[in-house]
Amino acid sequence: MQAFEYAAPSSAKEAAGMLSSSWGEADVLAGGTDLLSLMKERIHTPKRVVSLKNVRGLNSISASGGGVHIGATSTLDALLSNAAIGESYPSLVQAAEGVSSPQMRAMGTVGGDLLQRPRCWYFRNGYGLLGKDSKGKSLVPEGENQYHAILGNKGPSYFVNASSLAPALIALGASVTLVGPDGEREIEVEKLYKTPKSDRDRETAIKANEILTMIKVPAGGNNATYEVRQRQLMDWPLAAASVALKMSGGTVESARVVLGHVAPTPWRSSGAERALAGKAVSEAVAMQAGKAAVATATPLSRNKHKVQLASVAVKRAIMKAAG
Repeated sequence: MQAFEYAAPSSAKEAAGMLSSSWGEADVLAGGTDLLSLMKERIHTPKRVVSLKNVRGLNSISASGGGVHIGATSTLDALLSNAAIGESYPSLVQAAEGVSSPQMRAMGTVGGDLLQRPRCWYFRNGYGLLGKDSKGKSLVPEGENQYHAILGNKGPSYFVNASSLAPALIALGASVTLVGPDGEREIEVEKLYKTPKSDRDRETAIKANEILTMIKVPAGGNNATYEVRQRQLMDWPLAAASVALKMSGGTVESARVVLGHVAPTPWRSSGAERALAGKAVSEAVAMQAGKAAVATATPLSRNKHKVQLASVAVKRAIMKAAG
């Protein structure tokens, strides 16, 4: 690991002031479950690491206006043990439960989950965010792409967004608060993610000198998350889906359907949402929505199996949300 300066400020604004306006100079340390791995592999080589452990108020979870405010350094364990979350947001609980490692739940934070870097093995092995060889050609389309994107994968990005919680938060209509040297701003979680066009880009809209401090989740209706995994071990899903339904009696008034681990960003499916609107949920309707969610999928050379898995994840998330 490269030597670095360590800072532990006492406020979010002070922490933001210790960051750089350009990526690579400094990194934020929350739980450290991702950052420390990146530093050990020298994927990240910051000159300064800014810890959030002394910043007050970032690890609280509180009810607010019918919804809930989740501090960015709240751990996954804290999320799972919170009664208000468990009662109103089963989709968040189910997503957090997918992180099966007790160590990851104890140390991993909500903000860290949202902002973790891609788990693409090309990126993690030093081939850059876009997985290119020395001649600038992408290694992914004809390479080891079993776990890569099937949606939004026309290039040059082929990795999948690794966040467990983002699909559920997007389906719930959540927003995040970002604090920088000039103050704070709030954006929807759906707008937090973007698809990089070069190795110099990042996968999120957060600036290099901003810190994510709070996640605001509005009141939830019927919601659920369903993940498809290769095995029940400490690994990321092959495909996932989070659904939030606004019901009028037994009929879906409106729906938000978001897929995870299938695209460079959490993937909201307008096709699946249209397939549900105005209908009573049945297995046939849920199956139709699942097929609509992957209608535009373009699998790579070795990941066609993810199309069916994603469709099934959507179907089962809908059935769980509808009860």
